[in-house]
Amino acid sequence: MASRKLGEVVKVSEELIKKAWSLAMKAHKSPEKLFLVEKSRSSTEVIFSFPGSWSVNDWFSTGSPFGEKKIDLGKFASLKSIGNEDVAIFNEAFLKRFDAILPQLQTEVRKAVTEKKKIVFTGHSSGGPIAILAAVWFLQNGLDLNKTMKPLCITFGSPLVGDRIFNHALSREDWSQCFTHFVMRYDIFPRVPLAPFESTARQLHHILPLLNPKQTAQASIEEAAKALYLNVMRNASSVASNAACHLMGNTNKLLETISSFVKLSPYRPFGTYVFCTGNGRLVVVRNPDSVLQILFYSSQLSSGEGSEICIRSVKDHFGYQSEIQSLEAKTVTDLDQFEELPLSSNGGGGAGSSGIDIVLNELGLSSRGRLCLCAAAELEKQKSRNLKKINDKIPDIEQALKILEGYKARCEAREVSYYDAFKASRDPDDFNANVKRLVLAGMWDEIKEMLKKYDLPDGFECIREWVDLGTRPRRYRYTQKWLEYAEHLPAGNRLESCFWAEVEELIQTSNRRDFEAVQAKVLLLGRQVETWIGARVIGDDIFLENSTFVNWWKSLPKDLTSTSWFSTRIK
Repeated sequence: MASRKLGEVVKVSEELIKKAWSLAMKAHKSPEKLFLVEKSRSSTEVIFSFPGSWSVNDWFSTGSPFGEKKIDLGKFASLKSIGNEDVAIFNEAFLKRFDAILPQLQTEVRKAVTEKKKIVFTGHSSGGPIAILAAVWFLQNGLDLNKTMKPLCITFGSPLVGDRIFNHALSREDWSQCFTHFVMRYDIFPRVPLAPFESTARQLHHILPLLNPKQTAQASIEEAAKALYLNVMRNASSVASNAACHLMGNTNKLLETISSFVKLSPYRPFGTYVFCTGNGRLVVVRNPDSVLQILFYSSQLSSGEGSEICIRSVKDHFGYQSEIQSLEAKTVTDLDQFEELPLSSNGGGGAGSSGIDIVLNELGLSSRGRLCLCAAAELEKQKSRNLKKINDKIPDIEQALKILEGYKARCEAREVSYYDAFKASRDPDDFNANVKRLVLAGMWDEIKEMLKKYDLPDGFECIREWVDLGTRPRRYRYTQKWLEYAEHLPAGNRLESCFWAEVEELIQTSNRRDFEAVQAKVLLLGRQVETWIGARVIGDDIFLENSTFVNWWKSLPKDLTSTSWFSTRIK
């Protein structure tokens, strides 16, 4: 393996990483301050560092087993899946801390932006999640000057804080590259959120105050550290095993049954992880599924370790100093560079061991752990293959759309609404067009199923070519969400199919005695038609003589329809 510097691999200079670590520790010593700002005229960066908290209540909220809460889309509109409309989950306690500092933080950040310097957010321990939220807030509010000045977020020993939708959204927006997380091999605190709060609260109450850099009193942590380690790793085992089953395509119904009544931690990794092995090596991993497996398998106890590792798992939380100060001397391995990983170890890293085998041994990965990494890598490859498969269908989709647009034009030439022609299907042309419509719908159904299972790359829904294809014509509610998101349009029924569905529903209601109850809907539809015609959501063919819409509109009371702008177009 060719030797590379860490800065070359993670695209962040070693000097900046050292500075971020120093300021993260400096923030710990000033817990009375919400954050620290480091800037100078000679520097090209402005660094915001956030102190950690040594109170359990600042780590977890008690409203749910894992202290999780759905993100406020009013503040973080991008943190969702677009088509599936799944909203990202984040640790509620850290969200509350961030909300408390945001008014003051945004003032200082906007000042720094005007200086056109690189913005860096950093934090150690529970200061890390606040730095993460600050960076996401920065990106969400477009403060990155048209994406030319993206911020950096560098954390050390930060606990897991967001779920898979959080990771999915950051990857889709191309924001994941902004986040770099350093984790010591045995540091237990990044893994703590994998266990329910109630199961760790007692140990954390005992341990956290003793980790406070300003704490002078000494007390034994051996028993609490052992209990915390075993509890967290037991739950981490369940999370990692469940995730591995999904990676390997396990279709056993028992897995679904167990998952339905055994609640597992929702938290998952995101961004770039740098694992410090403690042996002079740094391992860089970007695949979030791989990171989750490494978090579990790299901290397993081997025979004879026991209490020593349990205590180390707590003390390593402040063991980053020596690792960070000697970054230039570290051997750096980028795990993503390897196409294949050995499933078994060749031994202790002697002459018979390959370079990657030595790396995996230093991470302490068993054969099972290596298999999980291979499955994680294969899943990403499968997503790429799925993308290629549907990209190959673009010519077929375009051809089908062209045929349907030609059919619509022929209907208009005959002065018949294509919607009504479809319904009647009197001519072979109508039948053939309907067959083509069904073929097109089948292709889109296949794509939608992949998206619902997250079997395509995260950025798929933002690929402009697919956004345009999926909304031409605007008949599909699922793909219409892509356009609304891409063009920052309000969500709603801006679809041709929605228009006709509304008309058919109102036709049925109009024939009942309770028509007065839907007069407001009729008036609203009349106003929407003007907007939709202007936006080309629907065509002028709805006004053709004897169309379903025209016949229905004529049947309505004159005092209800006369105020509509298009009333003069209907004879």
